[in-house]
Amino acid sequence: MDLKLFFNPTEVDVDSDPATFQSSIYINRHKMPDHEGMDIALIGLTEYRGQSESAEQTSADEVRKQLYKLKKGFGDYAIVDLGNFRNGPKLEDTYLRLKEVCGYLMEKNIIPILFGGSHDMDLGQYYAYESAEKLISVLNIDNSMDLEEDQSASKGHISKIFKHEPNYLFSYYHLAYQSYLTNQKALELLEKLSFEAIRLGVVKENIKEMEPLVRDADMLTFDMSAIQAFYAPAATDSKVYGLTGEEACQLCWYAGQNEKMSSVGLYDYDATSDSEDMKTAFVLATMLWYFIEGFYHRKGDKNFKSNDYIMYEVHLGGDPETIRFYKSKLSERWWMEVPNPEAEGLFNRNRMIACNYSDYDLALKGELPDRWMNFFNKV
Repeated sequence: MDLKLFFNPTEVDVDSDPATFQSSIYINRHKMPDHEGMDIALIGLTEYRGQSESAEQTSADEVRKQLYKLKKGFGDYAIVDLGNFRNGPKLEDTYLRLKEVCGYLMEKNIIPILFGGSHDMDLGQYYAYESAEKLISVLNIDNSMDLEEDQSASKGHISKIFKHEPNYLFSYYHLAYQSYLTNQKALELLEKLSFEAIRLGVVKENIKEMEPLVRDADMLTFDMSAIQAFYAPAATDSKVYGLTGEEACQLCWYAGQNEKMSSVGLYDYDATSDSEDMKTAFVLATMLWYFIEGFYHRKGDKNFKSNDYIMYEVHLGGDPETIRFYKSKLSERWWMEVPNPEAEGLFNRNRMIACNYSDYDLALKGELPDRWMNFFNKV
């Protein structure tokens, strides 16, 4: 694929210090860099027609101005900034172009990180999995559900993901929704579909308990409106309440460490509404930095048959009789196995679901963990 056909170069150049992020990556300025062998591809988005008449903004470059000044983190970076994605003649054309590019990158084991643009751009991100021939899990972090198809595209994009054919959505997790912004019918729909929605208060109460949900996802779509207006005044629908900047970075760190995570999108940043010191751009840039830092701290938690895992079998004495738990010696993280003896085709996927020690402890007391039951009901 000739990627230069899909991108405009960026002119952002902020610092020549060799210790900075900018000096540690390959950037599409005057010539598209070679992307072979890269781990991560940064993609700036300028498409906002899903929420307003504005077709293009410079928000992505404002994020770059903050990101490039940060110091390089851990590991040997293999990161390319492909530039700003070229919008299609129509909004739907942009989705399809994004699908093509993200799908191509993921086939090469390159993680596309999308930033800027309205939240409905995650449709192109999601459509990219269509050719992967596997079921996927999606993690959405947002203060609202975005299931209203009769409103703008950015307010109905999740409904389109649910209804998309072919259907390859296995699990959907929604973190940090705010109850007073949420229609109860939306929560009832998620429960009916055996999807999980966790309100803001629960997330903030113990953010470490969210790590298994983040670890179970293949795709992350993050609306900056999930963050408090104090930290993200230029999120397009920011509210007084929400995640702090630190909590948003913590979730991105978990996402980076997730071996399954294959695409990321950080959306709904409007630079024209930002503070004089570009506070929101800085928060978004820091979130990107923490995802990348998490990525280069991955432990290789994939092969559960290896000696890198300790297997614990808990006898319940009912149905099921036993549950197997696995603990990684490398990362000390936990998984539980859900039986799926009749698996065929797309459903014959990895039956391990991420969990915490608390799930193991619950099983020792003779109780089935809720996430085990939800997963079992779906398969």
